[in-house]
Amino acid sequence: MTTDFLPASDFFAQVDWNSRIYLLLRHAERNHITPGDKDFGAHVGLTERGRRQAVTLGRMIPAIGDAVYFSSPVGRCVETAQCIGEGRKLAGYGNFAIPGTAPGVAAGASVNVTPLDALGDFFVRDVPAYEQTLREGFYEGICKWLDSGKHDAFWPLHERAEQMREMMFEKAQSRFNIFVTHDAWIVPCLTHFCGFKFEPKCWMNFLTGLAFEVPEKGNVKVTPVTAMETGWLKF
Repeated sequence: MTTDFLPASDFFAQVDWNSRIYLLLRHAERNHITPGDKDFGAHVGLTERGRRQAVTLGRMIPAIGDAVYFSSPVGRCVETAQCIGEGRKLAGYGNFAIPGTAPGVAAGASVNVTPLDALGDFFVRDVPAYEQTLREGFYEGICKWLDSGKHDAFWPLHERAEQMREMMFEKAQSRFNIFVTHDAWIVPCLTHFCGFKFEPKCWMNFLTGLAFEVPEKGNVKVTPVTAMETGWLKF
């Protein structure tokens, strides 16, 4: 199994035209979450640089076929998905399609993002226990769960990661299916599907995650991807 991330530009350059792509991404760069924040950063939005990062990623998504966008209801995730869609429009991917495929986002049309509650809390089994984990140490609590696969606050990691993939496949069948969520729900998927190892001081970057490539025939291919210079953050 790989332990590195493929640049998004390289990934999109090589995808099969007949495959469906499901991209599960962390939101773009956000503003700082202060210690003791009572809503654990739910109100914290993207930085200006984060918005530019998401638009740049949108420009990389190929023109062939349609694209749909889903996100956690948290504002920075919705904004990330909107910026990705705007980037695809700016790149001129509005009206170009091959016969038999749906067109992309029409030029001048707004980007429709569907908020999904599941993308906000898919792995949470016990909300009070989860909030206690956040108060005691987010990275340490998540890594404890990743190491053992079990935690009072969360559903069993490996079973739930498989359910996350199936949820994405059931929600959309477009050419490009973009799902934007939080790092807490991407690290278990990277752990399960890609064999990644995370530590509190070695974490995943913004606009980073994994892509499921679903061909017309054959097996689903899973690729860790990043729209940043590196998929890793070191604290």
